[in-house]
Amino acid sequence: MQVSSDLLDKFMQSLRSALPGTWKSASWLLKLMIPISLTVALLQHWGILAWIAGYLNPLFSMMGLPGESAVLFISGAAAGTYAGVAAMMSVHLTLRQATIVGIMILLCHALPMECTVNHKTGSNFWKMGLIRILMAFVAAMCLNLVLPEMSTPYLYIGAAAESSLAEVLLTWAVSQIKISIMVFLIIYSLMVLQCLIEAYSLLAPLSRFLAPLMRLLGLPRNAAYMWLVGNVLGLSYGSAVMLDLEEKGQITRADANAVNYHLIMNHSMLEDTIVLAMTGVSALWILGTRMFFALVVVWGRKAIKSPLRLPLWVREVKS
Repeated sequence: MQVSSDLLDKFMQSLRSALPGTWKSASWLLKLMIPISLTVALLQHWGILAWIAGYLNPLFSMMGLPGESAVLFISGAAAGTYAGVAAMMSVHLTLRQATIVGIMILLCHALPMECTVNHKTGSNFWKMGLIRILMAFVAAMCLNLVLPEMSTPYLYIGAAAESSLAEVLLTWAVSQIKISIMVFLIIYSLMVLQCLIEAYSLLAPLSRFLAPLMRLLGLPRNAAYMWLVGNVLGLSYGSAVMLDLEEKGQITRADANAVNYHLIMNHSMLEDTIVLAMTGVSALWILGTRMFFALVVVWGRKAIKSPLRLPLWVREVKS
């Protein structure tokens, strides 16, 4: 009976302890997300993103993609996965073309917001953005070489009707209210989970259990929890957890930076994969490509920084 009472006390204490951290992390995240999302919405409405995309049309044509694919990529890179996928469904694509563009968007989306979040947790804003853009194009070129012929038409719903500035702002405001509530609830759930893990001393067993996987991925052993959060829920929520762990002294800024190199390629695996797979793109190509490029980025960085410290199996592959 005493054991049950102790467990309940720890649970209730975790519910209370999570509130201050939730408010701080949610406020920090929303202060970044709201102005950036408004800027992107206005740039999209005024046609500036489409104008930028016009200069990329020849490059996309070289990768076996129609010229308008540049608009799809820029929409996703600026506004996020949902904007990119919605744009994809507004043009006529084959399933092969949609697979290439869709994976480009998953590797390189919401750059203004996510690179800012990376910067707050110890990574260089411009370096994170440049790596994601570069890897998106490298992935597209590789996929263009290895993907089988898929002439099946991709899901097409037509272009959205033109909206006035007032309609754009109203839609944006409503979406931000919904997103703000969702952010608070998700971060509160994460903070409660984190408090429970600490209260029941589960972090060490979790780290030990995932240590072989962390070693394979080239990540610090104590990165297990934030890696899980980032891969399941996304980079922004993973960064909120990172920031909290940094402030508590449970991880170093160097550890957080190392994890960011993985997460920029491979995060929100559940939601992003479902969103794109529901429109017809193969989940295997999505998951395999993102994991492969996460390994390339993390181990490539290690090779550049300190080749002699790479594990033997990596050195043998390199030689």
